[in-house]
Amino acid sequence: MAVRFTLHPWHGIDPGPHTPALVTAYIEITPSDTVKYELDKHSGLLQVDRPQLYSNVVPALYGFIPGTYCDDAVAALCQQATGRSDIRGDGDPLDILVLTEHRITQGHILVRAIPVGGFRMIDHQEADDKIIAVLEQDSVYGGYTEMHQLPLSVLNRLEHYFLTYKRNPEGYQPVSIPQVYGRAEAHEVIQASILDYKTTFVENKDS
Repeated sequence: MAVRFTLHPWHGIDPGPHTPALVTAYIEITPSDTVKYELDKHSGLLQVDRPQLYSNVVPALYGFIPGTYCDDAVAALCQQATGRSDIRGDGDPLDILVLTEHRITQGHILVRAIPVGGFRMIDHQEADDKIIAVLEQDSVYGGYTEMHQLPLSVLNRLEHYFLTYKRNPEGYQPVSIPQVYGRAEAHEVIQASILDYKTTFVENKDS
């Protein structure tokens, strides 16, 4: 019967046997999208979250790692890194951006990606890390293994997107990026998000 139904992108897909070095990522939006799509957590379908504000267009494939969740363990890493005690997890799967030279215009797909680093992002008082990865076997980006190897222009574009995508015309800015980290810390964040997922959804289900 299972083959007759589509697996839930968040709960039904495994992040992969080589996680965190190589992960399966579910893509919600692409650089060609002028609206922000987001997974409806209940149905597993994509829904329109909001139009992209102003000229903001996501500069990479954007989605999440299945089987992850940002709660206490992810928040603890953010608290430790920033010295803040008021941070909580954002209650979503762990976000990931996947760099590729290829023009992929379709969301609702799975890709294999190699994490190379991430942005320690805080949205209001919530840990909202963004893992930065490269598409496996990509002829341009596939050889990068660390965040610092990426072109500075690419990193600036990614950072600019997140520092402006929620800013309103009055200048209100709920987002900050206090830290950019490399591959080793990205692996820690991914593992923490898997722990949060198991604690929230697996252990509670079995109890």
